[in-house]
Order: sequence, then structure tokens, then C-alpha cells
Amino acid sequence: MTSTSTSDVSLYELALHQEPPPRTLQITPTTLKSMSDSLLQVMIDQKISAIVWAKLPRGEVWKEELERYARLEGIPKAIYSFTTHREEIEETIAAHPLADHAPSESAAIVTGETGPLTNHPRNGQTEVVSDSTPIFSVQLPLDSTLRREYFLIVWSPSFQAGLFVHRPRSAQQVKLSEMTTASLDLLSSYGQMSQLLESTTQERKQLLMAIYSFEPELIQRSRQGLEQLMAELQPVVLPQSTASASTVSPTAADLVQQWQRLMAEGGSGSTQLATIGNLFAKHLQLQEELSVRSSTYRKQAEQAESLRLQNDELMHTIRLKDEFLSNVGQELRTPLTTIKTALSLLASPTLKPPQRQRYMDLIAKECDRQSSLITSLLDLVHLERAVDQTSLPPLRLSDVVPGVVSTYQPVAQEKGVRLAYTIPEGLPPVACMTNWLKQIVINLLHNGIKFTPRGGQVWVRAKQQGDYVQLEIRDTGIGIAPSEIPKIFDRFYRVRQSTDDSSGAGLGLTIVQQLLLHCGGSISVKSKLGEGSTFNVLLPVYRNPAEQSIG
Repeated sequence: MTSTSTSDVSLYELALHQEPPPRTLQITPTTLKSMSDSLLQVMIDQKISAIVWAKLPRGEVWKEELERYARLEGIPKAIYSFTTHREEIEETIAAHPLADHAPSESAAIVTGETGPLTNHPRNGQTEVVSDSTPIFSVQLPLDSTLRREYFLIVWSPSFQAGLFVHRPRSAQQVKLSEMTTASLDLLSSYGQMSQLLESTTQERKQLLMAIYSFEPELIQRSRQGLEQLMAELQPVVLPQSTASASTVSPTAADLVQQWQRLMAEGGSGSTQLATIGNLFAKHLQLQEELSVRSSTYRKQAEQAESLRLQNDELMHTIRLKDEFLSNVGQELRTPLTTIKTALSLLASPTLKPPQRQRYMDLIAKECDRQSSLITSLLDLVHLERAVDQTSLPPLRLSDVVPGVVSTYQPVAQEKGVRLAYTIPEGLPPVACMTNWLKQIVINLLHNGIKFTPRGGQVWVRAKQQGDYVQLEIRDTGIGIAPSEIPKIFDRFYRVRQSTDDSSGAGLGLTIVQQLLLHCGGSISVKSKLGEGSTFNVLLPVYRNPAEQSIG
């Protein structure tokens, strides 16, 4: 096992112990990309001659701005890139095989990289494009303290800046599904979202601790820390990527001497506030672009979600229509089949009068059933074009319910069922159409009388309940099984315990429920087998449009 060198330094710790203590930021890899890019973009825009030391996450997308700065012509500059990835060591060794130099875990590899600034002739050499600056790559030991750190340090006679980032071991991992829309928008803005996502995934999507400083003293101490680290390295010498194959790659000591010489030639000066202002302006510009993109993408996402919901609703409606048409066809076919059978039997020459009368009654009954079914279907169609709730007129139950109950008194007496009602005169008006309320009461009364045996009772009562008027229809009939109650409002569903299961279209309660939905009401049922059923209808109390707008 290789131990970490005692002289190995943490640039983040150096920045953390600065006086006065700096402000520590908790950032995501996306924010790190934004901060490093904005710093390099300002250097490119202002054509700042500088020495750059960088250690950034893996992935080509992280090197884009660094390589743009390397391609910047007309100014002297030097760029040093530090890495600690085992895969990059293997790639470098594979590209430059050495028989006598096998790197150990404590070794460092120093090469000159030019990225897109190079081409590869057939003889295996690399040509450097003129007016370009190579990026010198320094491979740190695998046990280096810097393996969990990233940094971007800029030194110029008139401008110094440092970004120091630490990836803590105990940091909560940031899952991709938990990244904000703004973060994903920023990722996509770099044009290589997949590469950045891949690189940040390999970096375990951790929250990072960052320090951003423009203090020349801290930049100097950080540079001295790198020099101290480079002095401990035992580099493996590899062929440099130049036009001459005989040129020897620089050692770690060579690189240190190089940047010390450049700094001495550049002299020293104070940090220019104008450059810092440009940097913050670039940050604000990126933030504004991010905000605009986030808003645009958020609206697009909302529109896409709305379209998806509309599509789901449309598909659901189509399925319901298909099921409805299938059920309608089946329901219309049943009475026709019965009528056709009865007609064929009536044609028999040996048919006796009692049998003939029975078949005639059956035909009349099936004709009534089909008529009821067609009427109910037309009612449902009309409900789809119902008026808006806000335009419903006021209606008093005492003006409608007693008349409907009186109409059904002869039907109840013929069956031996007692029918009574109690509708107080002082009840407030409800918001409902007159024909709707009549149909609601007719359907519920019809069912109550139909399923109540001789000697039973049916009551109709009304009372106010808050902002609603409750209309209760109660009977002492056969009742409904608990398993049947959730289904009784379904289209074409008929209760199995019915004593007359062949009659009715199975749409009465469906129509009642739809009518109540259109006027803002509701219906519920309580029932017990052998004891009867109670249907509770809630109708909203009428409020004029002025009251509704105030409410």
C-alpha cells in the first residue's frame, strides 16, 4: 500500500484556513461547470495573459473552455492540467509504451496535450498547430490528497482568481431524478449534455464544497502548494507530442521552473477590479440566460404535460364511447330478439287464445322496454350539451316534488305501497332546471315503488343542510347487497335481486347521477338486504351571479 506523502497538500484546506475565513459554498457539479466556464470566458473575452492550473472532472465537456483559451492567439499563456484517474494513466501508457519505465502508484506522468489542435500523421508523430498553447497534463499519484479536489487557479500580473472545490466522503449523493429543472437546462445549454451527465455520474453526483477567492496571497500560497507537491513527484518521462520525435517531455521540475520563469517575467500587480466586475457580469448573464431557458422549458414541460393529460382523457373518452355503443347494441338487440321470437310463435295455426294473449303482452312489454331505453339514451345525449351551472335558475322543491309524488300515487296504490312526502315551504331555492328535478324524482320514486313489495312504504323528505338542500327518498323494499351498491350507477346495470329484472333500461340511476353532476349536486345510497334503501340527494342552494363573484 502506498502512503500519502507528508508534503502532499490540500488546496481546499489552504483556502479554508485563510484569514479572514472565506465563505464556503455548497454547490452541484452543474454549478461548478458554470463557475469555471464563466471565469475562463472572461479571460477569453478580455484576452488576459495568464498562467492557469486546473483540475476538473473527467469528460471532454469540462475541457471545452480550457481548450478555447489554449487556442486564443496573440497573448502568452501557460496551462497545466492535473488529473488522478487510473483510466487516464492506462490510456497514457497505452499511447506511449515504455519497456523500461512502468509507473508506480506514487509516480506522476507529465505530457504535453494539444487536444483538437493536433493531427496524427502516419508515422505516429504529432504536429502542433502554430500559435497554439499546449495544455501540459500532470498525472497525480492515486493516493494524493488532491484526488477528492478540483481547482481552477489563474495568475496574471493584473488578475488573480482561484476556485477550490472539495468532494466530501459523507456528502449526500445527488440523484439525477432530484436535479432541478434549472440544472438540467444548464446542462443542455453546453451542447454536450450526455457527456456532462456521464462525467458527473462518474463523479458520484455529490454535493461539493467550494471556495471562490480573488486574494493574491491565497493564489500565491496555492501555487506554492503545487510547487511543493511537484517536488515530491517522480515523473515518468514520455515522448512529447511535438513535430520532433527526439524532443524529451518535460519533467515536473521543468514545469515548475517554467511557470516560475513566466511569473518573474510577468511581474506583479494588484488585482483589477474591472476584471472582477466583468466576471460577475458574466455570471449574471449566464444566470439570466439560465432563467430564461428554465422559464421556457418549464412552460414547454407544462404544455407537454397538459397535452398528455388531454390525450389520456381523450383516449379514456373513446374507450367509454366504445363500451357504451357496445352496451347499447346489446341492450337494443335483446328486446328485438324477444319480439321476433314472440311474433314467430303467434304465426302458429295451433296457438290457443290464452297463449296468443301471453305473447301479445310480452311483445307490448318489450316494446315499452325498448321505448324506455331509447328515451333514456336521448336523455344522456342531451345531458352532454347541458347548460353551465352558473346559468341555472332558482327552483323551489315545493313547486315540483309534490306534483311528481301525486302523479305516482295511483301507481303506488295499485301495487299496495303507501307513498308520502314532507316538503317544507320555507326551504331555500336550489340551482336546478325544472325538468331535471322532475326526472330525478321520477326515477328515484319509480325504483322505490318498483322494488318495494305490497304493504311497504316509500317516503320523500327534504331539509336544508348547510349550502345544500337534502332530498331523501326512502323505501322498505328488498334492499341492495353491499357488493352491488358501487355498481348501481353504472350504465345498463340492473340489480340482481330485482323481482322484475327484465324491465328497465338500467340507465335510470346513471341519468340521475349525471343530472346532479351538471347542477353541482351529488347522490349517495344506504341500503340493507330485506330492509330497504335510502337515496340522499344534495342540491346546491341557489346563489345569484353577484354573490358567486363576491364569494
